[in-house]
Amino acid sequence: MQKKGLRFRWFRRLLRILIVVIGLFIIACLIFDHFVQFRKSDDELREIFAQRKIDGQINYYNSHGRQIRYASVGNDSLPTLLMLHGSPGSMSYYSGRYADTVIQNHFKVFTVDRPGYGYSGLGDPVAAIREQAEMIRPILDSLHKARHPIIIAGGSYGSSVACRLAMDHPELVDGLVLTGPSLGPGLEKIYWFSPIVEHWSIRWFIPRIFRSANTEKMHHKEELEKMLPYWKDIRIPVIYMQGEKDELIDTSNAGFATQHLINAPYLDIRFIKGREHRLAQYEWPAIRGSIMEVYEMITQDSSRILTGK
Repeated sequence: MQKKGLRFRWFRRLLRILIVVIGLFIIACLIFDHFVQFRKSDDELREIFAQRKIDGQINYYNSHGRQIRYASVGNDSLPTLLMLHGSPGSMSYYSGRYADTVIQNHFKVFTVDRPGYGYSGLGDPVAAIREQAEMIRPILDSLHKARHPIIIAGGSYGSSVACRLAMDHPELVDGLVLTGPSLGPGLEKIYWFSPIVEHWSIRWFIPRIFRSANTEKMHHKEELEKMLPYWKDIRIPVIYMQGEKDELIDTSNAGFATQHLINAPYLDIRFIKGREHRLAQYEWPAIRGSIMEVYEMITQDSSRILTGK
């Protein structure tokens, strides 16, 4: 009896410890959610615009029952550059790019908080890539009279959305720059805990930024499978950039791009030596160079058509 009682006391003690640890973990997650959101407020972005003397605007619109936040920088008479962030992230990632003089001199720039990030419903993601693309499309064709050529630069998951826009609305997209793109179904890392995080009993206390990222990751394969019949519809120049040591997105995505972008008039696969996944953070000069290369390619082709050469 004494041995049984001793074992029972140890069991109760372990149970109390487990409950305390779980409680502390939940509290830590809630505190983390409050302080780490990977986003800047409207006022913070306006302060950046003012400090750097940038002609920038922050606006909101409603699409598919959701409020979407976006920013625009530059002259309406210039061609259009739309930048789509990855996962997790927000348009605030590009706050340091607005002042780039090369980009300023050539483009009207749009950035957007994709659904589930920033101030577009943080923690309430939209798993369907096609629906995300449709929610972002108004920036190009109804909210603004976007001037061609229109180039979309997508990072990581934003590349999937960029490609879907080009598939579904070829009249709106003239060129793509894809960085760290996940294009092939299943060609990316899935963490062992990702399915667990999706369960309702766990999901409610996970920081919202990671809640959105996890949902996108868990549905990414099936969403990319839906895109398989439409890669042939991309008939514009594409530059594909990836770190040769990318730890999140398999480098075999480059082979997928080569096999499926069969109607792209130009496809250049570029691996960045020594880099991992986060090209947007460390390789902006190379990304900017690719954007300008696509821009020059499009404008030269347009000039040849106009002159008949």
